[in-house]
Amino acid sequence: MSTRIHTVACLGGQQPAGPLYRSIVAVDLEGSTTRTNPVKGELRRVMYDLLERGLDAVPITAKHLEPLTDRGDGVLLLIRPDDDVPKTVLLDRLIPLLAALLTEHNAAVMRPALRIRLRAVVHAGEVHSDIRGFYGEAIDVAIRLLDSASLKRELRQILSPLVLVVSDEIHSGIVAHGYLDNDSYRPLVRIRVANKPHRGWVHIPEPGKPPALRVPSLGYRPARSLHSA
Repeated sequence: MSTRIHTVACLGGQQPAGPLYRSIVAVDLEGSTTRTNPVKGELRRVMYDLLERGLDAVPITAKHLEPLTDRGDGVLLLIRPDDDVPKTVLLDRLIPLLAALLTEHNAAVMRPALRIRLRAVVHAGEVHSDIRGFYGEAIDVAIRLLDSASLKRELRQILSPLVLVVSDEIHSGIVAHGYLDNDSYRPLVRIRVANKPHRGWVHIPEPGKPPALRVPSLGYRPARSLHSA
């Protein structure tokens, strides 16, 4: 064991657990730094409420989730591997549901400062955990994609209350195989993590009823429909 790894292990009282494979979802509020603290508090409350409503509707329950990680103006979710929660559920149900809930909320509030727009990211990979929470390069990649200037610029230029970026791994493993409408994903974001390039594919989800899962033309059909998950 290297001195560096030994030092990290001693800090937590044990060697870091992992690697653990998790799907990674994170959201972040647009323009939070321009709001007053009371408004930020209300926006955080609404953001968590809408996110929990979306998770309940899918459903993604406590058995699927690690404890949510608060990011001040955003939330990080780590989802355990489970046949009930394939990545298509995240992309084709959770994200459109969240867009619909945001649209509903924004139409109902009178004060413009209380309207919410979000950036979202979906990625997956190996993570580690210690007594302070989860960490790892896969999380770094997801957060860098979420915080990229090009994704922030994209949200400013659209009417939708939500913009999504997915990692190259998600695009190549899910979107490019035809489980979703791959024509609606654009390779817009480029970042570097640990001196390695990463690309993000941007998608503008349609608010409203989440679209049905597309079935590839090769005759494959999922064992369970998304609406029965």
